[in-house]
Amino acid sequence: MGKRKKRISLFLTVGPLIIILGALALFLSLIFEGERPKLTVTPLPEFLSGSRVLNIAAEDRGRGLRRLLVTMSQEGRKKTILDRLFAFRGLLNRSGTHRFQTGVPIDPSRLNLTQGRADLEVRVWDSSRRNGGDGNLSIVLHSMIVDTIPPAVRAVSRQHYVNLGGTGLVVYQASSDTAESGLYVGKIFFPGYPAGKTARPGIHVCYFTVPFDTRGSPDIYLWARDRAGNQSRGGLYYHVRRRTFRQARLNITDRFLKRVLPSFTGYPFDPGSSDIDRFLKINRELRRENTRMFRELKSKTVPERLWDGAWIRLGNSATMARFADHRTYFYKGKKIDEQTHLGVDLASLAHARVPAANNGRVIFAGPVGIYGLTVVLDHGQGIASTYSHLSSISVAMDQQVTKGETLGFTGQTGLAAGDHLHFGVMVNGIFVNPVEWWDGHWIRDNITRKLAPLEK
Repeated sequence: MGKRKKRISLFLTVGPLIIILGALALFLSLIFEGERPKLTVTPLPEFLSGSRVLNIAAEDRGRGLRRLLVTMSQEGRKKTILDRLFAFRGLLNRSGTHRFQTGVPIDPSRLNLTQGRADLEVRVWDSSRRNGGDGNLSIVLHSMIVDTIPPAVRAVSRQHYVNLGGTGLVVYQASSDTAESGLYVGKIFFPGYPAGKTARPGIHVCYFTVPFDTRGSPDIYLWARDRAGNQSRGGLYYHVRRRTFRQARLNITDRFLKRVLPSFTGYPFDPGSSDIDRFLKINRELRRENTRMFRELKSKTVPERLWDGAWIRLGNSATMARFADHRTYFYKGKKIDEQTHLGVDLASLAHARVPAANNGRVIFAGPVGIYGLTVVLDHGQGIASTYSHLSSISVAMDQQVTKGETLGFTGQTGLAAGDHLHFGVMVNGIFVNPVEWWDGHWIRDNITRKLAPLEK
């Protein structure tokens, strides 16, 4: 019994001490907790060209946040952008700030930052008593380049005459810091391309068009952007020659519908729709889809010029339809639709050989809805040519072809009413008047003379 009493007495003496020590250890672990707060900063731009807002998020689920400090350093000078202290509230700061988000504006002009490198530093401490009472620390460091000076861009070629629906060329110089440049016609952007190895550094060429359906006088100007996002505009002298385009009447017959509609059996027509309803769906919706596909081919152009000299047309051919003809469709004497013809129709002998209009690379070869079997050539720097309604194709994708090389043979695939070639020219995915490109005088006056000084 004596030993038992001694054990009970010892427990009554030591037990509370163990409990107290355990509680003290738990209390100290909470006060001196070692988990660092979470810190995120977005975005972290490579360049700083103007005022930016940085989104800062800090979180500490333990003792809570104590301080947030944002500074910017440059050439030995440090500027404080934000220094935020968080109040300690409640037992163990349970009512304190555990999560904080804010947007911090970084304005290089207000901070008197110069051009060049600047270092961002974001620090956040929690309310732990670790590290001599300073708490746990998380840091985000990021270096960026301050660049607030826009690139320079100016026209080198002097006069720019362009026909409505035709092609224009401007030669311009952009400063070495330029990342992207070109020319705007209203809201349409035409990218520029380096003029070539023989040209001075920074010299670019840009082919453009004032689309045939442009109304009024569009604002035409050069544009450049550097890697920092700075943008600039440059003026140029230009004159747009207005012109009118032909009106054409097309009569749709049942015989025509019976011949062409079987080629479109895979197109999703409405159940029970009539032949004329199906034709209208093709002539409107499929035509828009095809035009969009042609436009997307602009991404396949190469920056080098591939073509040379005047372009050639289908031999011994007559012009059956012109570029930008406004076509009105009639069925049984009633007007049913209106569309614009985006090329030139050339008719020769049936299954006539179709030559490449100029040197280029095949970027498409296959069926294209209303255009039937089609070949598209890239001639570089955003220029392309199209050959449609073919009966057969003689070239393959990515094949390099020379001027006059056989691409295929004429036919009446797609919505063609008879055997012919639908020939088109595109500038950055926009169809332009092909007739200009067949004219050696036009090429010499509008293109060659502007390029000649670059090739010396």
